Formats: sequence, C-alpha cells, structure tokens
Amino acid sequence: MITAIVLIDVEASRIPEVAQEAAEIDGVSEVYSVTGDVDLIALVRVPEHQELAGVIADRLSKVEGVVRTQTYLAFQSYSRHDLEAAFALGLGD
Repeated sequence: MITAIVLIDVEASRIPEVAQEAAEIDGVSEVYSVTGDVDLIALVRVPEHQELAGVIADRLSKVEGVVRTQTYLAFQSYSRHDLEAAFALGLGD
C-alpha cells in the first residue's frame, strides 16, 4: 500500500466543500481541516504507485476551489501500537 500525505491550499470560501468532495474520492482515506500554512491535509492510500496520479493530479487537484497541492510519500508508518508491539517482542533492546 502506498500512502501519500497531500497538503491542500484552498480558496477560503470553499474549504468545507473541498474537504467533503475530496473525502469522497476513491483512494482518499481521510481529510483534515488544519491550522497553519495549508487549509486541508488529505491521506491518500492506493495499492500501486501509478494510481497516485489518478487520485491526486486527475481528481483531487481539480476539485473546484483547490489552489495548490503538495504531496509527500510515506516511506514507513509508525504508531504507538506498532512501537509497543516491537518492544513487547524485545526489538527495542
């Protein structure tokens, strides 16, 4: 599974609508409204690398009100659950 974190700049008047439309795109697992330099952050999860262009460039970036996207690909996933499991197996010793 390929995971991409997409930072999305949006026209201020369209933030809720863009968030909702983005969340309905196949491959977009979550959309967050956030504080800071961007308006929304979307998590995109697809099985194949070549599917990213279809989700991000062909669909997400073309939602009315999207001004700009920046995409970051995840190499490794870490969570509290993963770390606790690793230490329970003695991998942290």
